[in-house]
Amino acid sequence: MAERNPKPRVIDPVWDQITSEAHEAVAHEPLMGGLIHACILHHKSLEKALSYRIAAKLSSNEMSMMVLREVANEAYALSPELVEAARADLSAVMERDPATHRLLQPILYYKGFQGMQAHRLAHWLWDRGRHDLAYFLQMRCSEVYGIDIHPAARIGKGIMIDHAHSIVIGETAVVGNNVSMLHSVTLGGTGKEEEDRHPKIEDEVLIGAGAKVLGNIRVGCCSRIAAGSVVLADVPPGKTVAGVPAKVVGEAGCAHPSVSMNHMFRDPSKGQ
Repeated sequence: MAERNPKPRVIDPVWDQITSEAHEAVAHEPLMGGLIHACILHHKSLEKALSYRIAAKLSSNEMSMMVLREVANEAYALSPELVEAARADLSAVMERDPATHRLLQPILYYKGFQGMQAHRLAHWLWDRGRHDLAYFLQMRCSEVYGIDIHPAARIGKGIMIDHAHSIVIGETAVVGNNVSMLHSVTLGGTGKEEEDRHPKIEDEVLIGAGAKVLGNIRVGCCSRIAAGSVVLADVPPGKTVAGVPAKVVGEAGCAHPSVSMNHMFRDPSKGQ
């Protein structure tokens, strides 16, 4: 018997695009059908797909996929801002990574995107005093993705971590919105004091591969940190720093460096 008062279908252009891409991917490569159906096409929303994907990747003999999936479902149901942040992260990857051609890619394949969503769940647990389960997610992210972010670290939305190998972010670090970073970035502390000891990264900062930002310092809005730099002092807004230790070498070069992803420095005094 047909349902008398069926609920209207919720229009979600992002999820509709992801499922459309999933159908196309299965048609193009049938051997991927099992994975894509399990991760995408068996679900009715982005948050359900994320719950499944994160649980599947981080489950182990010590913590079942069912338990982790229930935790993720609870978090997304109680805190819709987690899903909003995931959507912003998806858009950031799509906009800034030239190797990304479909929204489907980060959900299925990118450890930077997946690791960030797992951290958001760990931080959600941390804020609710569920520290041991948060630590477990941190440990599994480190083991599975090679990304080690303390659950207490506060990270904004619209984050793009390209390649994401060997990312380390400490307990009292704060990362703003629309930040981009590449692999092997460290936002670390100095000494063993327990107080506020990690960097504060403001909005729209671009952090190059292998950069180390150490101590309770502030990296100003719309600044750039060159690859391989070691930053030990505050960085003014809208500047480029480079070197060991890092020094200001010029302007950021554009209004939104984390979006442009331009790492090149041109010295105007040399006509370059």
